[in-house]
Amino acid sequence: MRFQRSSGILLHLSSLPGPCGVGDLGREAHRFLEFLRAAGQTWWQILPFGPSDDGNPYVSRSSWAGSPFFVGLDELAQAGDLTPAEAESARVPASDLVDWAQVARVRAALLPLAAQRFFRRAAPADLDRFDAFCAAERAWLDDWALFAAARARFEAAPWWEWPADAALRRPGVLAALARTLDESVRTQKYIQYRFFEQWEALRAAARAAGVRLMGDIPIYCARDSADVWARRELFQLDEAGRPRVVSGVPPDYFAADGQLWGTPVYDWKRHESEGFAWWVSRLRGALRSADVVRIDHFRAFEAYWEVPADAPTARTGRWVPGPGDAFFLAVRDALGDAPFVAEDLGVITPAVCALRDRWELPGMRVLQFAFGEGASSPHLPFHHERRSVVYTATHDNDTTAGWYEKAPETERDAFRKFTSTDGGFCHYHMMRAAYGSVADLAMAPMQDVLALGSDARMNVPGLAHGNWHWKLRPGQADGATADMLRGLGETFGRLPVVAKALETTAPKAAEAA
Repeated sequence: MRFQRSSGILLHLSSLPGPCGVGDLGREAHRFLEFLRAAGQTWWQILPFGPSDDGNPYVSRSSWAGSPFFVGLDELAQAGDLTPAEAESARVPASDLVDWAQVARVRAALLPLAAQRFFRRAAPADLDRFDAFCAAERAWLDDWALFAAARARFEAAPWWEWPADAALRRPGVLAALARTLDESVRTQKYIQYRFFEQWEALRAAARAAGVRLMGDIPIYCARDSADVWARRELFQLDEAGRPRVVSGVPPDYFAADGQLWGTPVYDWKRHESEGFAWWVSRLRGALRSADVVRIDHFRAFEAYWEVPADAPTARTGRWVPGPGDAFFLAVRDALGDAPFVAEDLGVITPAVCALRDRWELPGMRVLQFAFGEGASSPHLPFHHERRSVVYTATHDNDTTAGWYEKAPETERDAFRKFTSTDGGFCHYHMMRAAYGSVADLAMAPMQDVLALGSDARMNVPGLAHGNWHWKLRPGQADGATADMLRGLGETFGRLPVVAKALETTAPKAAEAA
């Protein structure tokens, strides 16, 4: 696939300036769309939005479900599911940090109240819409709702510590558990109903604003997830549900010992025997929520780093062949020329690039990586390809201001020479370099747009705690910021109207030549 020449912003839902301690799908999300339109941006990239206790979007308890944290409470009050006073009780003073524990406490108290009021007072037409949603999403929703209700029943213990019959899904026990937890299961389904109702409203507003959404799908599933609990046979687990091997990556730019992710590794032979049906369903679910989906850790489809389950670090892992072309053939047959972006960062071999190119997937380039390897770095703009996405930085990088402050002097000197600057306003000049690239799509995290330092960093790979907390303050994305972005888009042909004109005239120019 190819993007039209354009630009966008990377900002996760949690980082919106939500009034209840975390960004959500309510009013501030719609205001951000207005900012993007004013700024001439075509894309809004969002990290995975699945349920997670600590806000880590890459350790979700479901590949399909939406996080209860992102359900707009004011919108529930407008629907009559909460009283205005109940919604008001969730408000906290404006802050640039998310307190995930506080957010979890508030949602755990208010969302069941909202569900009870909905089922008690909803009009028949509303109940019909709820029933229709449950029927349409049954393939994942029934497992998720029972998993979430059971996890609460068993005091948030991971599923492999539940009573064995429930952990291993003995049919009779599972049915009895569902009957016992019927009200909690309905509450979980209600939360998903409201989440996707609000998500669809946001998507409709995005389309009206000329903004497209880029989603993100993690390569692996959290061990303590409905995905693994419901389909243990698709992962390399023993009969008791313990991983035989786990995931990670070898030592790299981010971590000297590699990264030990610890999530279960797929049994790719079993997936292939089923025509990769589970993965096709997973990708179809992601495309329900976004116009394009970034596939995290793409290189694992060619070969993945497998680590013994008892290893203390990822150093002792090994490369194992992934599903390769068979996987993408099954996806193409089921979904057509589906719009995916390959996150092809890390230890990338010619075989990984060949797999990406055979399936015509845009790859990624990150400018913060461009200045430490000399003129041969593939991340330097003069090496970029049109079918790619260039980032100033990703959610795993420091902010550009923080990067420049800490980078070795050789990298800072290379940056200054490349941009013909003294290093001042490094965030702006990094964005200029991205916008000036031939890459079809240029992306910048909101932190770089605002020239924020390391205290606004979203994630430090390999660091177990302290990530995913940064959020915008109300009004921080202002008109002057939008004007700056629009100016860059105009200069480098990335505004929607300019991009369409370039696309229209390019073939004529080629014919004339």
